[in-house]
Amino acid sequence: MSETKKQPSIDSSGSNPWESLGSPTLLWSPTSGLPLQDGLYTDTKFPEQDMLIQKDLVWKRPKEICPFPQFIADGATRMDICQGILHDCWFLSAVASLSLYPSLLHRVVPSGQGFQKGYVGRFSFRFWQYGEWTEVQIDDRLPTQNGQLIYLYSSNKNEFWSALLEKAYAKLKGGYTALNMGYPHEAMTDMTGGVTEVFTVPSDPRILGSFLHPLLQEGALINCGNTRGAIEKSNEFGILFMHAYSVTGLETIKTTIGPVQLVRIRNPWGNTEWEGPWSDKKGIEWNMVSAEEQQRVQRIQRDDGEFWMSLADFCQNFDMIEVCHLSEDTLSESGVKKPWKCTLHHGCWIPQQGSPQYSLTLLEEDDDPSDPELTCSFLLALMQKHTRKRGVLSDIALQIYKARSERDFLSSLDLSQSSPVLSTAKDQRRELVLRGRLAPGHYIIIPCADTNKEEEFLLRVLTEKANKTIAVGTPGVDRNSITPPMSPRLAGLPSGNEARELFVKHCVKGPYCTPLDLYNLLTEAIAKGVFAGSEKQLSLEHCKSFVVLMDSQGMGRLDLIEFQALWAKLRKWTGIFMIFDKNKNQSLDYLEIPPALTAAGIRVDEFILQLIGLRYTEPEMTISFPGFLFLLTKLDCMIRKFQAFDATGMGVISVNCRQFLHMTMYN
Repeated sequence: MSETKKQPSIDSSGSNPWESLGSPTLLWSPTSGLPLQDGLYTDTKFPEQDMLIQKDLVWKRPKEICPFPQFIADGATRMDICQGILHDCWFLSAVASLSLYPSLLHRVVPSGQGFQKGYVGRFSFRFWQYGEWTEVQIDDRLPTQNGQLIYLYSSNKNEFWSALLEKAYAKLKGGYTALNMGYPHEAMTDMTGGVTEVFTVPSDPRILGSFLHPLLQEGALINCGNTRGAIEKSNEFGILFMHAYSVTGLETIKTTIGPVQLVRIRNPWGNTEWEGPWSDKKGIEWNMVSAEEQQRVQRIQRDDGEFWMSLADFCQNFDMIEVCHLSEDTLSESGVKKPWKCTLHHGCWIPQQGSPQYSLTLLEEDDDPSDPELTCSFLLALMQKHTRKRGVLSDIALQIYKARSERDFLSSLDLSQSSPVLSTAKDQRRELVLRGRLAPGHYIIIPCADTNKEEEFLLRVLTEKANKTIAVGTPGVDRNSITPPMSPRLAGLPSGNEARELFVKHCVKGPYCTPLDLYNLLTEAIAKGVFAGSEKQLSLEHCKSFVVLMDSQGMGRLDLIEFQALWAKLRKWTGIFMIFDKNKNQSLDYLEIPPALTAAGIRVDEFILQLIGLRYTEPEMTISFPGFLFLLTKLDCMIRKFQAFDATGMGVISVNCRQFLHMTMYN
């Protein structure tokens, strides 16, 4: 979420209110890698120049910032997290939620580290990555300006665990700027290994209370936000739009007029609170609560970012909730229920083979007296691996079919003759979650992906009881499911391996592809294929757009991973062009464009089609092969950019002038 700082009927939503707005430029540190003169560790792999500011920036160790630094002072709590100039409230809100459970926090922030005995300037942290815990080591040099930390800091000026945790997470993601806008649920997953869902806040406070209470009992981490206004603004009661808050408690408060249920919330800035009823600033309602009761719920009246509000006011001032579910493998707090049993499977999508299949056996019904059908609840979470490295998300989906037995495998014929009992729509997400309830029995889970190259995934199955999930295999050759591959000559564009050879051949100035390099590369590739002659219609302007639309680093060039992502798209769209080029004249007529766009997964109305005809077709209302690739690249990327800003999924976005110019000028 973006922000500017002054210093039940709850429907699971596919939208994400804190969508990332792009990857940062990665500029590696120019330091030599040798230890400093004092012999302290220096991390030469941290991208020190990947910063929001450079003027008067000085890297200092905690001992240079204050005389007696401490790693953790008086315990690590949510009050140790105050936001700096970096727009990473999404990360900070997750840390605040994490700090409620010491066992979770200690896994991420190992104890025994400090600035006294054994201090060498090196600190270690752990993050969950695709089913495994990964250690990240950093030095303790932190960016300062005028002697003050510019990013995350603790309310205790001598405490540094939270600032160093932020630096370690920045290293994991590629630099501090990588944390500038992001997903709270991504951070929660990375720090817990949990499964996250996004919900719409109900209008009925009673439904909200019954929704939050069991989640907090079960140890779920919860964030909330208001997406109904412009970025960097707040409503009349001080709640910031497009900003991530942590839900840290729910209490029934005894008052002189009877019990009142209140929810406790924290702003990761460490200030700027709710100013309505029950607030610290204007909440005269607290006069009805005894000092003992206020002490029981740990209510402190100061501008520290933490505040209380009624459930009714919560429903009026927040519209999105993100929940991170924890399993018994993750959460071991005493007094906390652990409803979810988790099994995980590492898998791979392989082109020309059927999707992998997993057998789900539901054995025991939920302990839910309100459920007359005696069903079993579960969560399925399908995560694409290494999406940041690949620079692209594939369309993925989950399907569940009824099975005959635990070892049942569904052939393509079986699948064609039956329908899934539960499924999701295809979506481009890092992790897709399906919540369901089914009667006890045998089922088949099929994780699907639209991809023409080998890609890895992680499938997690969470159930309330100890139900059983096993892989039933991917067929070596399920001949009914294989689409006959195109011959090399009919492929339109070279394969990925051949494209890599062209990349090496034409991109001679370094491991990057400039628009001119791409023009020369594509000219050769097209001239040698079935579209020979179309290379004359390819322009440098086309290639400039290909590059900037796929350029996640803002450098006007593509690295090999970005180039491969572009090439995969171009090959996919080339196949579509070949299908709809009925007369094989290397161009599409105007009437052939709409079905070709639909085949590519892009739907536009008649008005947009008219604009396409005016802007992208030749005088005779046809579109050339290079022009088609240019059109598809622009449509695909601009739709993705819009979806990144469409926080509520309502088809309406709010952008400032700079964001609008960035979207429209750099494309």
